[in-house]
Amino acid sequence: MGDGRFYRYAIIAALALLGASVAQPYVTRLLLSETAPRAVTPRGDLSDAEQSITALFERVSPSVVQVVGRQGGRNVFDEDSAGVQSGTGFVWDGAGNIVTNNHVVSGTTDVVVRLASGEAVAADIVGTAPNYDLAVVRLRNSQAVPKPVAVGSSADLKVGQFAFAIGNPFGLDQSLTFGVISALHRRLPTSSGHQISNVIQTDAAVNPGNSGGPLLDSGGRVVGVNTAIISPSGSNAGVGFAIPIDIVNRVVPQLIRDGHVPTPGIGIVAASEQDATRLGVDGIPILRTLPNTPAARAGLRGVDMRTSTLGDVIVSVNDKPVHRLSDLTNELDEVGVGHDVKLGIVRNDRSETINVAVVDIGQSRLEP
Repeated sequence: MGDGRFYRYAIIAALALLGASVAQPYVTRLLLSETAPRAVTPRGDLSDAEQSITALFERVSPSVVQVVGRQGGRNVFDEDSAGVQSGTGFVWDGAGNIVTNNHVVSGTTDVVVRLASGEAVAADIVGTAPNYDLAVVRLRNSQAVPKPVAVGSSADLKVGQFAFAIGNPFGLDQSLTFGVISALHRRLPTSSGHQISNVIQTDAAVNPGNSGGPLLDSGGRVVGVNTAIISPSGSNAGVGFAIPIDIVNRVVPQLIRDGHVPTPGIGIVAASEQDATRLGVDGIPILRTLPNTPAARAGLRGVDMRTSTLGDVIVSVNDKPVHRLSDLTNELDEVGVGHDVKLGIVRNDRSETINVAVVDIGQSRLEP
């Protein structure tokens, strides 16, 4: 009797436990489910860094725009069209001039700028500088031109300082990314064959559609114009490049005033860096001079093709040593058209100096 009663009690207890375990989720749901909106937990103040970044975005983003260009016969608002290209730009002045990349508007017949407010405004191309991948477009009509973005300097940038990019990656407007200045003094070739010197490298995410947008320092000043990335996939891989604002600040006023920018040169064809290295030359070997140019008139000599004898090698410009062609072009950019430069050359193992005039080789219709 005793054993039978014990087993009955044990079975009842087991069934009760089983029933409780099966019912537990339903009871929990019934008693603990929140069927009304949850109470908001106070977050507290943003950190100093967050406040600084949000303030920067709120201050600058109204002056960052989307630039859309249309090639002939295409709908400018059809972003799936192969003939439509888009990028970013930013307000340069109160006259409605917008700075962007040359490759954003190159080959287009119509340009539309979409402001941060959503207003779409037709624009005209004021000038382009393919050698610097820069362009200026001007709003045709806008009741209120956004405030121009503050301009900083790229001369005093430091590797490691914060950098911020605002733009329209993949057509997603008003996007903010940030990172650091990863490197300075990069060289970036352009579609025109020119090399831009002192280019800024950043790991702030830059993707297709960011082209022409501002790269900002922590003070919200534009220090560069985002222009290119290195990426096997075509999307951000942490290696973006920006044209330094010191170049932009020299080129853009000329585009606004004249519609083009002179290409300072002296009229030489230089050997490649690979050829100079192969020849064991530290400097810029001259392959040939172009006819009726300052280089030809100054008596600079290229390679003697009959004897394969090395000609003049440029080793300095205005007493500054040069090692590659971009060193020379950078100095010519600084000196400008209409001035002379003093070239240090090596000729037949002897050092000489020659004064050469700097001219606009882009407008001179020079023939090789």
